Amino acid sequence: MPGIGQHLAGPGPSYDRSTHRLVNVNGDDTLSFENEFVRVKVKTRIRDYTGLPLTSPASTPYFDDPAHSRDRYSISFSFVPKVDLPSADCVWGPDFDHPVRDRLPPGFNYAFGIVKRFIDPGIECDAYADEPWLYGPALSCWFVLRVGDKVGQHGDVPDIRESPALAEGGDGDGEQVRKGLGVPEDADKRRKWFLDREHREAFVFEEGRAYQGDFFNPYLDFNKFALRLPGFSLGVLRYIDDKTHTLRWVFKNRTTGDVYFVVVFNLLFGQELEESLRAEDEEYYKSAEKGE
Repeated sequence: MPGIGQHLAGPGPSYDRSTHRLVNVNGDDTLSFENEFVRVKVKTRIRDYTGLPLTSPASTPYFDDPAHSRDRYSISFSFVPKVDLPSADCVWGPDFDHPVRDRLPPGFNYAFGIVKRFIDPGIECDAYADEPWLYGPALSCWFVLRVGDKVGQHGDVPDIRESPALAEGGDGDGEQVRKGLGVPEDADKRRKWFLDREHREAFVFEEGRAYQGDFFNPYLDFNKFALRLPGFSLGVLRYIDDKTHTLRWVFKNRTTGDVYFVVVFNLLFGQELEESLRAEDEEYYKSAEKGE
């Protein structure tokens, strides 16, 4: 598969790819958007990034933070709900709009068992469905969760800082919200605590309140197209084709189907890669002619 290896990250407010916008991976800026449920800011980071757009830095101070010295990527986000979002059925994880069962590599079920046992006991998966998914409760999936102040419908969505990296906790009366519900201060304990559905049912993503989260891990290597789990490594490049070259994470309500936001990583190859590189070159020369 010649020419494979360039990435594009496209967050957006829905599954519709036409609503997604290109994000500058590892860049200083965040991408802002909204839908009928939330106002959102998203930032993506990949260690040793070599993809598109070519202006994306190879790294970021985020990975210099001792808490992230081993992590390979991060999806960080801030959001303010426009309506109350009951959290019991709010999930986070990758899904697809087409079958992938014929592209699943040998060892997939074993790898999933490792993830469920050692990394995230809350995740569930149906990789053999026509529209396969791998979800976990958002409140137990996110490795960092921060509950902020009430900012209202028109208040600013918090920025996502690079250094120091986002930490577990609360801001303003958000800290009292956590304490009032008995949410543990420690991130690992909070994740375990929210595996209990009753605890999730008591928590509501409140209209007008700011929330921040970070999802990261050292297991998925975007540059080598490999999954590296404790005691198990899997190269995935040979299983990628024109249908399975995107990885889409979603924050949604699994019961109602309401989608809050989506982040898509797109692996480019063939004609799509050539067209993207050509567009990059054209943009570069236009900027050079303007003296930018």
